[in-house]
Amino acid sequence: MLFHYIDLSWRSLKRTPMVSTLMIIAIAIGIGVIMTSLSVYHMMSADPIPSKSSQLHHVQLLTLDEERTWWTKDDMPYQVTYQDAMNLLSADLPYRRTAMLKAGFAVHLDNSDIKPFIEQARVASGDIFSMFNLEFIYGGAWSSDDEESAASVVVIAQSLNDKLFQGENSVGKTINLDDMTVRIVGVIKDWPTYVKYYDLNNGAFREPEQVFLPFSLVAPNEIESWGNSNNWKAQSNRNYQDLLNSEVFWVQYWVELPTHQDKEAYASFLMSYMAEQQKIGRFARKELKYALRDVNEMMVYREVVNEDNKILVVLSFMFLAVCLANILGLLLAKFLRRAPEVGVRRALGASKTQVFIQHLVEVGLLGVIGGLLGILIAQVGLWGMRTSNSAYMAIADMDLTMLLAAPVIAVSVCILAGLYPAWLVCRTTPATHLKSQ
Repeated sequence: MLFHYIDLSWRSLKRTPMVSTLMIIAIAIGIGVIMTSLSVYHMMSADPIPSKSSQLHHVQLLTLDEERTWWTKDDMPYQVTYQDAMNLLSADLPYRRTAMLKAGFAVHLDNSDIKPFIEQARVASGDIFSMFNLEFIYGGAWSSDDEESAASVVVIAQSLNDKLFQGENSVGKTINLDDMTVRIVGVIKDWPTYVKYYDLNNGAFREPEQVFLPFSLVAPNEIESWGNSNNWKAQSNRNYQDLLNSEVFWVQYWVELPTHQDKEAYASFLMSYMAEQQKIGRFARKELKYALRDVNEMMVYREVVNEDNKILVVLSFMFLAVCLANILGLLLAKFLRRAPEVGVRRALGASKTQVFIQHLVEVGLLGVIGGLLGILIAQVGLWGMRTSNSAYMAIADMDLTMLLAAPVIAVSVCILAGLYPAWLVCRTTPATHLKSQ
């Protein structure tokens, strides 16, 4: 019976090509607009590392003096000082952790065929690879001995390895970062994330770094941060050592806490650490304060999806509602014009339910066609966003969920618009129209 209704619906659409085309276009434009905004919102708000997002925690410490305030909503600095990062790293605890910062270097080889180029780098502890599920193609992470001795080693990403070594196993080879020669110990697959959740300071939608260096290289090589550096007190940083000893916030710190009990234990450790630091003149506050936020909590806290994105989604639904109103008017005109035909069918034995279902199948078919066309319109819209703003390069895309959602939304909207016209026409009195024939 369903196939019979589909056949009738297709014939009906062909009998009124102009009206059918107008309805399909209205549906397609509405779906195209809403799927463009909804796809971006979906990619922005999706969990970037679902297998571990509840285990990875970002550490924030309120080191400001009592009378000082910060520009965040809770006065908590986003980052920690270098000395706090080193103290937390050296603590005798069984948890994976990493201090990290953004840097950059001129990458070059002893090869005239490859010109030097600037590449961003992530200076981090060796646990970063296991914590964030980074997969190695060749080699592995640097060893704890390399970390402790500040060995000149590096891990590079697949894209950079392709560029420098044509994708070959480059473990053991050397590259130059500015005037520093480093040995490659591993090659990872490109970091599969579209949201830079591990460092939101310079924008959430940036390409992940291609170069990874041990955090122990920061001090001996005086590595400059390419990220944010913020200070809250007047200090004379005349040299690099002064910066390391200062109260400047310029390091991110993450710790992996697999269970709730681990999080409580680490929270107790942070309170004890701050109390110890208070004894030597730091953390001069009546109430010690810290924050341990997991990945999704951090994304909400940093407003990765801001109010503008939410408003855009609401406006796109309002636009779809306008399209719905236009479709409703066209369906009313089309179905009521068909009332004599429906009267004859009713007289021949068709029930109200059968007539109602047939018309809903017809509007459902409109929805399927409009939804598929809407996907194409949405792809054009997403392409325009990618080309106009590089920050949307990774997130202006439709994943499988959104591709499946488009026709579902289109069919649902069309059925919603067709309920009243279908109900109205199925109530047609056969005798009225039989007398007029």
